[in-house]
Amino acid sequence: MNACRTNQNLFKMSKIKKVLVFGIVIISILLAGCASSNIQCTQDSDCVAATCCHATTVVNKDNAPNCREAICTASCEPDTLDCGQGQIRCVNNQCGVVFENA
Repeated sequence: MNACRTNQNLFKMSKIKKVLVFGIVIISILLAGCASSNIQCTQDSDCVAATCCHATTVVNKDNAPNCREAICTASCEPDTLDCGQGQIRCVNNQCGVVFENA
C-alpha cells in the first residue's frame, strides 16, 4: 500500500512541476513580447525619444514619456539626441537612434 501511495505522490509532484514549467514559459514569452513592442515601428514617425531630456534611446510613440512638466537644460550633452547629434529612425521595424559622424 505504501508503494502505491509513493507512486501517486510522485505522479502529483511530476504534474505540479509540469504546470510550473509551463507557467514560467508562458510568462517569459509574454514578457519578451511586451519588451519588444515598446520599440516596434513601421516608419520613423512611429518613434520618439524615450526620455524628456538628453535622450539616448527611443521608444514607440505609444510609450512616449509625458514631458509636459519637464524642465530640461539647454546644454548639448554628448551622445544624446541633443542638438542634432542623433536622429530618430525606424530601422528593421525597431525604433533606434542613428548618431551622426563627428
